[in-house]
Parts: sequence; structure tokens; C-alpha cells
Amino acid sequence: MHCLVVAIQVRAGCEEEAADCLRRLAEATRREPGNLLYLIHRAVDDPGQIFIYEQYHTAADHAAHRATEHFRRYATDGLMRLAESRTATVYEVL
Repeated sequence: MHCLVVAIQVRAGCEEEAADCLRRLAEATRREPGNLLYLIHRAVDDPGQIFIYEQYHTAADHAAHRATEHFRRYATDGLMRLAESRTATVYEVL
């Protein structure tokens, strides 16, 4: 299993636009054959602080996700233009 944790800080005033991009991205991602789980969290005390937990069968499935049209539209061209910062860490199940 290939797991990814992403933390994003959205620019002030862009929180709802970012949430819309994330909802659309999650809906499409969950239909991908290689996706096992795609959960998006927003901090209670800071709506611009986003935490995403993703699981894929393989690293190739994650790479396929990043090559999709919906990833380009909602992540690359959508969410990333609204972000102040982004960190991502890949994990494997022990």
C-alpha cells in the first residue's frame, strides 16, 4: 500500500474556493481504480489549514492519479494557486 499525507495552508480569503476544489477532487479521485482512500480534513480553528490522507494500491496508482485531468484541474490549476504552502510525505504500511 502507498500512502500520502499532504498538509496545505490556504491563503486567507480563499478557504471556500479551496474547499470546493478539494470536494471535486475527492469525488473524482475516489472513483479511480487504484485509490483505496481519500480523506480531506480542515482544522477547526483555522479553515485554511488542510490535511489530506490518501491511500493507493501502489506507487504507480498514485502516479496515475497525478496524471489525471481532474488532478490538473482541481489540484494543480485550482488548489495550488490558492495555497501559501504545501508539504507532502509518502508512507508505506509496516
